[in-house]
Amino acid sequence: MHIHILGIAGTFMGSLALIAKQMGHLVTGQDQGVYPPMSVQLDEQGINYTHGYHTQDLPIADTYIIGNALSRGNACVEEILNRQYAYTSGAQWLSENVLRNKWVLAVAGTHGKTTTASMLAWILEDAGYNPSFLIGGVVENFGVSSRLTDSNFFVIEADEYDTAFFDKRSKFVHYRPKTLVINNLEFDHGDIFDSLKDIQKQFHHLLRTVPNDGLIIYPANENIEQVIEKGFYSQQQILPSAMLSMSNIGTTFEIENSTVDWNLLGEHNMQNGLCSAYAAHHVGVPFAVVCEALNSFQGVKRRLEIKHQTESITLYDDFAHHPTAIQTTLEGLRKKVGGVPIIAILELRSNTMKSGVHQQSLVTALGEADQIFILKPNVQTWDISTLFDESILFNSVDDIVKQLGKISHGHFVVMSNGGFDDIFNKIILTLKT
Repeated sequence: MHIHILGIAGTFMGSLALIAKQMGHLVTGQDQGVYPPMSVQLDEQGINYTHGYHTQDLPIADTYIIGNALSRGNACVEEILNRQYAYTSGAQWLSENVLRNKWVLAVAGTHGKTTTASMLAWILEDAGYNPSFLIGGVVENFGVSSRLTDSNFFVIEADEYDTAFFDKRSKFVHYRPKTLVINNLEFDHGDIFDSLKDIQKQFHHLLRTVPNDGLIIYPANENIEQVIEKGFYSQQQILPSAMLSMSNIGTTFEIENSTVDWNLLGEHNMQNGLCSAYAAHHVGVPFAVVCEALNSFQGVKRRLEIKHQTESITLYDDFAHHPTAIQTTLEGLRKKVGGVPIIAILELRSNTMKSGVHQQSLVTALGEADQIFILKPNVQTWDISTLFDESILFNSVDDIVKQLGKISHGHFVVMSNGGFDDIFNKIILTLKT
């Protein structure tokens, strides 16, 4: 079968493309704004795609999977509708063709989904379960963001964003998990949700899909507890508290009398580890085996990933889309580096960040940074200069890189959920000159 994917370079759709190819389908696609790591992964897997949504690039296919970033008015969408071609969403295709009859372990929440799902997949792999997985990032331990095996277990990152222009339910309602992690719950995706209550409603729909012999795992969190109070129909596991300490490697903490000692930083990663541990235990992995696996977990690309180092400067890539994620990342790094300067370089790229919904919490989130460089968004509904001095606001990446060239030492943390105009190559070139 020939499957053509519109929006193929998105983290979800690119991962879906790999699974479809593993199933023996011919997979092609289209997208715009293609950038690593998904572009690299598609190229490595030999999946052909074209740039832009030009109808002349739209092949005759058996079915078209349409990403949720596309809407009515898109030339290819209009062509598919006018010609009455068969189309579906990525989440629905996955549910009908892959997840049916699988033990699905889903990781949901505002942030930490990719890292937690990656940890969970690695624990199951290390324990010999050979899991299938689909994750919104390239897992270092596997080198890919998705794979399909003959295992009964499937780990998936469960996103609350809407499914498609023709299906406004959250994607995760399609997955029917037996093990469900809810990492945290805050307001996000201001472009499709009006309030936190709107998001909580979707999470309640998700709870309704978990069978009564399934398990919901979550931390003590008021917003999650409000969802639980609406009614739950399965078993539940509230995460126990744990103490995080610095170690020679990075940080260390205990899970059920076994020790995790890894190179990850921050309280948020400890919570991610706890969530993944109890999810793995639900399918039968002993906690001692869980901790051994976590100790060898290598992380996820674009999660405080070191991109370049000199004697005096370390350059990181961090997939930042929410103030809480920004704050916990910087706090974790601060505990590691002490008084060495941290320079935060931020692109407000997500619709919610550009809308100004989180503008007050953004100031607090950047509190651990010694210097801040922010690329002004091209389109914004609020005046960012009311929060930040014009001296730290820049109209172009080239202007930011020029100022960074004047800094002789420190930790450069580039925070964006997009390509950021090839900023890494530009900074690295500056560091070498």
